[in-house]
Amino acid sequence: MKKKSETKSRRSEVQGQKSEKAEGRVIRGRVYVLADNIDTDLIIPAEYLNLVPTIPEEYRKLGSYALAGLPDTFAPFVRKGAMKSEFSIIVAGKNFGCGSSREHAPVALGAAGVRVVMAESYARIFFRNAVATGELYPLETTARLCDLFKTGQEVSVDLDRCRITNLTSGKEFEFRSPGAVADVIEAGGLFGYARKTGMIKQKPEAGSRKSGPKVRPPTDQRSEVGGRKAGG
Repeated sequence: MKKKSETKSRRSEVQGQKSEKAEGRVIRGRVYVLADNIDTDLIIPAEYLNLVPTIPEEYRKLGSYALAGLPDTFAPFVRKGAMKSEFSIIVAGKNFGCGSSREHAPVALGAAGVRVVMAESYARIFFRNAVATGELYPLETTARLCDLFKTGQEVSVDLDRCRITNLTSGKEFEFRSPGAVADVIEAGGLFGYARKTGMIKQKPEAGSRKSGPKVRPPTDQRSEVGGRKAGG
């Protein structure tokens, strides 16, 4: 029971953070630029996979280790001693999230405060995990933005218009519509979407009932009632 309540608390916290960063369906933030073939070992090294995302404290720790596997030639994604990144949008090249099937990869990015990954293409398992967990939007670009954007630039992502704007340079680019995937992510992932759409029925809170218990009279009263019926 405690684990379920912790999971619910962590999810509520995440959804609250996400709603603060997105004004309507436009997300603004600083961009962190990567290239091709960013694998799950770079996103979250194996040594941190013992952290359990359903425990709020360990979920936050996962965020502090996001992209910790990158070589030193990259600027730190999360500053030393911080729990979250100053970059809420990632722009990358092809095959983002390749490698293992670890769900920790999109979870770590989401815990670090990432709202959007904008890449040319994704490893299928990363894309599915990102949608299933509801941690971030995995959006596909129609141009090679990792060659056009620089880390630290301010950008805005308009989910309705399918446009990403580099607010530093003023240039605007298209990306492919996320379609129904956006609805799943906005519901908090697959389970949230299933509950929202009625595919999974909400369980009543512990100690509550949809209808009250049937009230039966005490034994002596039942005998008396039965006796009256028998006697006419």
